[in-house]
Amino acid sequence: MTSTANQQIRRIKLERLRAGATPRALEICSGAGGLSLGLKTAGFELTAHIEIDPEAAKSYALNFGAGRAADDAWMLPRDMEACSPQGLVTDLGFETSAGESFDLVAAGLPCQAFARIGRSKLRSVAGEEDAFQKDPRASLYRRFLKFVDDTQPLIILIENVPDILNFGGHNVPEEICETLELVGYRTGYTILNASHFGVPQVRERLFIVALADVLGAEPEFPEPTHFLELPRGYEGSRRVALKHVDRKSGRFHEIHDPARTLPEATGTRDALDDLPVIVEHRTDPAVIRRRKVSDVLEYRTLKNGISAYAQQMRSWPCFEAPFGANGHMVRLTPRDFPIFAKMKHGADYPQARKLAEQLFNETLAQRGLSQRHSNSATYRGLRAEMVPPYDPEKFPNKWWKLDPLKPSRTLTAHMGKDTYSHIHYDSQQARTVSVREAARLQSFPDGFNFAGAMNAAFRQIGNAVPPLLGLAVAKTLHRQLTTSSAGAKEADGLYAA
Repeated sequence: MTSTANQQIRRIKLERLRAGATPRALEICSGAGGLSLGLKTAGFELTAHIEIDPEAAKSYALNFGAGRAADDAWMLPRDMEACSPQGLVTDLGFETSAGESFDLVAAGLPCQAFARIGRSKLRSVAGEEDAFQKDPRASLYRRFLKFVDDTQPLIILIENVPDILNFGGHNVPEEICETLELVGYRTGYTILNASHFGVPQVRERLFIVALADVLGAEPEFPEPTHFLELPRGYEGSRRVALKHVDRKSGRFHEIHDPARTLPEATGTRDALDDLPVIVEHRTDPAVIRRRKVSDVLEYRTLKNGISAYAQQMRSWPCFEAPFGANGHMVRLTPRDFPIFAKMKHGADYPQARKLAEQLFNETLAQRGLSQRHSNSATYRGLRAEMVPPYDPEKFPNKWWKLDPLKPSRTLTAHMGKDTYSHIHYDSQQARTVSVREAARLQSFPDGFNFAGAMNAAFRQIGNAVPPLLGLAVAKTLHRQLTTSSAGAKEADGLYAA
């Protein structure tokens, strides 16, 4: 049951909002700020955040810390396990207590232990089948619930991968919801796909929403705005994730399929075509080596004008970039440029490997060599220069070339080490995507800046909640909060007993 003191804290917050105050948000594990951007744009004040990665925290400060000194406590990285809510508000110089300071508490908790690809890596490293269940990151949601108890928000928002629904046979969101309901929240969770909300990327994410009883409202989730029939692989992943969902509990909200009458999902050409052509990696690699993530290049002028999506990325409020953008760094991998150029749209690593073998055999013939010379140093050296060493059967999805008419596959934090999962659709450019192109595929506006070098920027982008998806969720929450605030007197009457 909710204590009388906690009910009173929530009612006071609701009265404050009814008087016209802006709802205040605390985001835990904020990353560079993809979800925060959605919250800010929807009308929430970014009062505080917690992020352990120094480079991501610096990106957050770059984009949301206007007017603050570089050493301001608000700008610094923090570890949620070493940080208490009261310690946070004290460090930030708030005049309010932790329980008074925040109306919404959100978290994009680390997903490595929950995601199936992360589980496999943990098994490999630890040599144990259940290593993912022992990963300390898997229990951070319990630490998050402690933050909720100390801050008494009106709204709770959690984002993670769908595999958190089937964590070794355990439905973690169901546990979280059960716990929150015991302390006076109405809860719900569902899966949303970023491509259904205008993001040029097929990205499945699990969202949990909890609304304080004092609001007198049930959790809602945004309706899709764009149509895409998901690839078969995503449907299979959904089935695995939903295996342990108990429909009878009423907490799981059935996934809303988009209507075919909606606008088509944003394709990668509409997302990227106005960005600068990058060919220096082949013509003059020194240019790329000298280029910094912060260097700005002008947009392309397109004969038929730019897409609505590109215009949106150029003109996002407070993040406008009307003349050009930064982030035009790409990986220098000369062995593979000829392969990229010949790959078909939508092709993956097995096709790329076949192309590499063909190019290698053609070069052998030109040099008067054949398989008879396979033990020679010349043959082996040439093969190493032209053919990737990965086994196609073990790495079927290691490479992938964007289809210009379809959304991209999911971007991951692994892009910080390897961008071969996103090869540019333009064969003339023959490369993997740039930092800014990855940001566009994630729906970060062009005026959003990333701290650190190329690898750090890719990692931050891959880890982020797509801002457009975050905005869709945040707008729904803001509407519910505004509606509930307007009826605060009625709510007080209901929960005063």
